[in-house]
Amino acid sequence: MLRIGLTGGIAAGKSTASARFAELGAVVVDHDHLARRAVAPGSAGLVEIARAFGDRAVREGALDRAALAAIVFSDPVARAQLDAIVHPYVFAMARAADKAARADGASVVVHDIPLLVEAASDHDYDLVVAIAADESTRQNRLVTSRGMSLADARARIASQASDGERAALADAVLDGNGSADELRAQVDEFWNLTVPSAP
Repeated sequence: MLRIGLTGGIAAGKSTASARFAELGAVVVDHDHLARRAVAPGSAGLVEIARAFGDRAVREGALDRAALAAIVFSDPVARAQLDAIVHPYVFAMARAADKAARADGASVVVHDIPLLVEAASDHDYDLVVAIAADESTRQNRLVTSRGMSLADARARIASQASDGERAALADAVLDGNGSADELRAQVDEFWNLTVPSAP
């Protein structure tokens, strides 16, 4: 089973690439989805967050994502504290997903991990693919497509690893500056060159 780590900065195009990998037949493990499960109401992760950040981060038994984001994206120490709580749960669930995929006979599993560099988990994968896009392109996408203020967009980008840091760990870097179709074509090319069973 070929295990691929897929990463990229916010609004670089990683979701487009991930969706194309799934269309090509890969099992995709979405670590953002796992992170949401890790802090769901009643979870041990949410209890730890409440202990660490108090009533600022939890409202009516659920994670207040906007409030927590306001805390951690302006404070690197708080961000590291949050990561230390959430990452172990996410990677435990990811290992379980790998085991299930192997049992089902999957030939390719793609782990969609926005924070692969930050979590220092690249060593777990046979290959790492990074999606890169200029900061100006990403800022524009966050403002126009996600309704963020320019200041919030810049803060989100600044809180993540740089494209250079991701590229240093990657076996392949795909260009996310263009259209979705252009990025999908790059995924197809990578797939055809890399996956033995690809046509």
